[in-house]
Amino acid sequence: MRREIPLIITAVAGIAFVVQYFIPHTPFNRIENLFTDWLSIIAACAIWLGALNLLKLSILKVAGFKKDWFFSLVIILAWMTMAFTGILGGPSFQEPGTRFDWLYTHIYTPLSATMFAMLAFYVASASYRAFRARNFQATLLLVAAFMVLSGRVLFDELVFGFLPPDWKILSTLSDFIMQVLNTAGQRAILIGIALGTVSTSLRIILGIERSYLGSD
Repeated sequence: MRREIPLIITAVAGIAFVVQYFIPHTPFNRIENLFTDWLSIIAACAIWLGALNLLKLSILKVAGFKKDWFFSLVIILAWMTMAFTGILGGPSFQEPGTRFDWLYTHIYTPLSATMFAMLAFYVASASYRAFRARNFQATLLLVAAFMVLSGRVLFDELVFGFLPPDWKILSTLSDFIMQVLNTAGQRAILIGIALGTVSTSLRIILGIERSYLGSD
């Protein structure tokens, strides 16, 4: 029963969501609302479990003075500061002007911006490796990227600035690549993702896909 009960719950919940999508009437809509509430409760518990597990692993790392234990100490201090500030702030801890809001605005937001700014260097490095013309596909990608970048910056104005606005070659090519070729590629990828999602969902509902239950 350790594996059968989760399979039954998964199948019933999945079928309820599918039926409610096509028949949004009583009692299917009430069943869908009930499962949605359960999903919110489970997600909240999972977030707490993940946070507590992170705190436990960090404490063990600091206690054993393992490699990079100082960063784990920073995690513990940040975790406890944000958690206790939010708990002591009461139900309105997220309101503007509270201590939690000050920590979020003046510490968390600048740190997030710094991290994403550092990612720009990794993106530039990955772009350099991807845009090297080693074969036909890489050359095609390089040419398309050059046209798009040239059409989005002032390069088009510098080279073809003497032409009328409707005759800007690089801007026209850039728009064509982004609106036609890029859109077609994105739609093909989205259709593939949708088909894969439907297929995986059916496998989970029917009990064929059981990897989420573990290896026992």
